[in-house]
Amino acid sequence: MKRISKHLIVVSFDGLSTLDFEIIQSLPNFKKFIDESSYCKNVYSVYPTLTYPAHVTIVTGKYPKNHGIINNTLLQPGRRSPDWYWQRKYVKGETLYDIAIDSGMKVAALLWPVTAKSSIQYNMPEIFANRPWQNQIMVSLFNGSPLFQISLNNRFGALRDGIRQPNLDNFTHESLLYTIKEKKPDLILVHYTDLDTMRHHHGFNSKEAEEALKRHDRRLGDIIETLKKNNIYDDSTIIALGDHSSIDEDKIINLNILLKENGYIKVDTSGNIIDYKAIVKNCDGSAYVYVKDIQNKKLIYEIRDLIDNFNKEHKCIEAVLTKDEARGLGADPQCAMMLEANRGYYFLDHVEGEIIKNIEPHEAGRIPDVTNATHGYSPFKEEYTTVFMAAGCGIKKGAAIEKMNLVDEGPTMAKLLGLELKDVDGRIIEEILE
Repeated sequence: MKRISKHLIVVSFDGLSTLDFEIIQSLPNFKKFIDESSYCKNVYSVYPTLTYPAHVTIVTGKYPKNHGIINNTLLQPGRRSPDWYWQRKYVKGETLYDIAIDSGMKVAALLWPVTAKSSIQYNMPEIFANRPWQNQIMVSLFNGSPLFQISLNNRFGALRDGIRQPNLDNFTHESLLYTIKEKKPDLILVHYTDLDTMRHHHGFNSKEAEEALKRHDRRLGDIIETLKKNNIYDDSTIIALGDHSSIDEDKIINLNILLKENGYIKVDTSGNIIDYKAIVKNCDGSAYVYVKDIQNKKLIYEIRDLIDNFNKEHKCIEAVLTKDEARGLGADPQCAMMLEANRGYYFLDHVEGEIIKNIEPHEAGRIPDVTNATHGYSPFKEEYTTVFMAAGCGIKKGAAIEKMNLVDEGPTMAKLLGLELKDVDGRIIEEILE
């Protein structure tokens, strides 16, 4: 297959929604980019619509059930802060960056999810210290490219303040511009979380979210200008995309409390889970229900009846999906069932406190796991799609795709590099290619 693009820059604006398109069209750099691009304003994400499953779908062209990243975090009952799917080892099959490296290309990734301990040559993975004895810098160095990261930290580390935004994206952004200039990779993957963070903390339509969109506009402009200054713009393709949308909420559902009260979860004197017959694992706007004995149909029916009866009173769950229905939507085939929250609600895994908890606006961003807007819901919820925009080498100007799926992005990007992803669930979006 003929290679079309010498430099493919994939820019993920986490949480960028179809509902943002009108706003970004009015911002100077997005407007210029969109005018030169082909795009789709209605991209259906994956189920659950979480950052890690979505970003692995983007680089594999597969649904979570097939690439293996079925949630942001692992099921680790008893751990107050479960580990995330940080490492490449969790991904089943090949990725876009694997096949690029195998074909002799140079790849860089900046905070792209699920790339820790991958073969990416210039890699600053998204990972955080999750044990008391761990140090953030050492964890990052050990899981990525040490010399590359040391260089970035020495140059731009003062911009960062932990994971606080916009500081973190400011650091990521300067690191990206430096990488373009100094390394000129064939493929760059960069993940910005400023917008998503502001929505979690302040709500979907907050002024803070709008300010984040303006910062992203400046970042996009900087990327284009850097490509031009380094004489690689004409050989480059820029893809700007979102991974999911978000929905405002003000109520938490803690169904593990219900399961504990009915004898399905056992805790110690400190409230830590020590055993379970059935357990809920949240995906924010949705949740998996797992049972230890997946063959025990009687147990599954009991749990279903318990949840249905609870929901008759509280009306907080929009749908209860069977294992087969969840699998049909691309979710984890190992779950016993999957729960979809109503608008205004999302799930957590607490085993103490209230089963339904109202959120005070000031609690978001200050209390762990408490938010004013979130995602993880079904990708088919109304007004909940994301966006895909591509411009530059090999891309038609002005092609508007009415609808597409997140699984289509990986195969399309592979074709731009003259590569092919195997066993994909999506298709190449030929309509945007010259």
